[in-house]
Amino acid sequence: MAAELKTLLKATSRSFYLTLRVLPGRVRPQIGLAYLLARTTDTIADTEIVPLVQRLDALQKLRARILGRSSAPLNFGEFAKQQASSAERLLLEKVEDSLALLQKFSAADQQRVRGVLDIIAGGQELDLQRFDGASAENIVALKSANELDDYTYRVAGCVGEFWTQICRAHLFPRAELEDAQLFGDSIRFGKGLQLINILRDLPADLRKGRCYLPSLELDQAGLMPSLLLSPVNESRFRPLYHRYLDVAESHLQAGWNYTNALPRGQVRVRLACAWPILIGIKTIQRLRAVNVLELRQGVKASRGEVRGILLWSVLLYPLPGAWRKQFVASRKAVASGKKLR
Repeated sequence: MAAELKTLLKATSRSFYLTLRVLPGRVRPQIGLAYLLARTTDTIADTEIVPLVQRLDALQKLRARILGRSSAPLNFGEFAKQQASSAERLLLEKVEDSLALLQKFSAADQQRVRGVLDIIAGGQELDLQRFDGASAENIVALKSANELDDYTYRVAGCVGEFWTQICRAHLFPRAELEDAQLFGDSIRFGKGLQLINILRDLPADLRKGRCYLPSLELDQAGLMPSLLLSPVNESRFRPLYHRYLDVAESHLQAGWNYTNALPRGQVRVRLACAWPILIGIKTIQRLRAVNVLELRQGVKASRGEVRGILLWSVLLYPLPGAWRKQFVASRKAVASGKKLR
């Protein structure tokens, strides 16, 4: 991967950059570029100062270029000027460089990258249309659990699927694996990470007029999205919130099963999968211990905790039994947090 794009990856996501660095070189460029292009579409979608019609138009034009349906040059200068982050500004300015790199991959890898980005960009367009006109005074919620499940697939479940396609093709094409189970667990892995983000960012999303928790389930709890703006309603909301934390935890269990189903010799890939799972379980533990409706900023594992997770996962890897128990130990810590409630 070009040195400039490596710098861009490091600037746009320090945590993912660490994951990317540990991956084998044969899959690092494809996964890294897919991430950069997904961040580019996400930056366009999130530039709220630009009118919705322009954002949708820009997304559709970029999507057409990614899919090879158009060769029209892109200029996102207007979007770049609105970015507070210099990294996101550069991301938009260098979009043609990212697209040029896509052309250097094999036809099969181009198809894989295009496939996942088509799903992601389509989900972002749907999200923009769904929440058009939403505000703190006019909160729009997803309607059903199926809509939430579809959203988590479009945003992250498809990434687990893509990750598996790339790794299967380049790292262990002949390994005897239960592919149906492997791909199913990879999708749940991605969904679990995204569901944690949704549950952690709930207050901030509500203030923007977005509620990703389904209105049907809120209705059953005697709630509506606007009531979640007030911390006094937390006791009524807690059972539903914790039920979704349980779902996220169950998805991470599937992710852990996925990680351990990979060939044991794929140390780098297994570590890259284990880290977000173990960090995710720690985040769930913290979310269970707070009144989420009071939060003004997202809950996350501390840097010290993250360093500890990375270090212990490496040290325990040569010991299969101890390695596997990492997730069990983390779940027990989460379970003890439940009892405290």
